[in-house]
Amino acid sequence: MAEKRKINAGLKLALELGPIVAFFVAYVRLRDRTFTIAGTEYEGFVLATAGFIPLLLITTAILWVLTRHVSKMQIATAVLVVVFGGLTVWLNDERFFKMKPTAIYTLFAAVLGVGLLRGKSYLQYVLDEAVPLERAGWMILTRRLMLFFVGLAVLNEVIWRTMSTDMWVNFKTFGLTVAIFAFFMAQGRLFKRYGLDDGKRDG
Repeated sequence: MAEKRKINAGLKLALELGPIVAFFVAYVRLRDRTFTIAGTEYEGFVLATAGFIPLLLITTAILWVLTRHVSKMQIATAVLVVVFGGLTVWLNDERFFKMKPTAIYTLFAAVLGVGLLRGKSYLQYVLDEAVPLERAGWMILTRRLMLFFVGLAVLNEVIWRTMSTDMWVNFKTFGLTVAIFAFFMAQGRLFKRYGLDDGKRDG
């Protein structure tokens, strides 16, 4: 197994968020335009989606080359982007891409839920190096994150089905990022109570 490598945190963040920002910029520039390709009319949203798919795959590949590691969550996200984004472009129907966050968060919630039923925290396997916690802390955090993902899946369905495409794009680009950041910031007391220092961890 290849040894994981560390890269600059700013570069890693740029590779992870770059495709999302690029999608937003492309959508803003193309949203009011329609393009005819091979006799079929495509709205700007569909073309922005078509550009997002290869860009995400490229940045994910770059992350793997630089770090020799891509998390299972990143792989699952890439697969769902290809599937739902591909259906959006192939069928020229933006609804499939709008369903993608619902599928992603439902999948993550289901995986975490299966782990909890087995008395395990699958989240620990992903974040253990970054967030060292006692087992009880991991179980609590996993349970909270599972419910959080369920809430995001429901919220995405409500927004894309009842609001404008502009509202959904803003929600996807900014709302989801802010919500995830706020969730982990709100876990400060849990991290303080169940956090492990280096001595406890080694012992």
